[in-house]
Amino acid sequence: MSEQSDEDHRLYQVVVNHEEQYSVWPADGTPPAGWTAPGFAGTKQECLDHIAVVWTDMRPLSLRRAMANETS
Repeated sequence: MSEQSDEDHRLYQVVVNHEEQYSVWPADGTPPAGWTAPGFAGTKQECLDHIAVVWTDMRPLSLRRAMANETS
């Protein structure tokens, strides 16, 4: 039987930056400058699964806007 690391039991929060890029951060920590927590927390895997559902376009927001302006 293998031992699980303490990290496997930590809670994380989903964080997002101004470019609408997502990441995970320890739930008991303050997100780094420029990142906010929209409210989802859980295990690291739960957070990654949530990100997979909500982050459907990996392009930064500024690129999406620039591309949209090219087609208008």
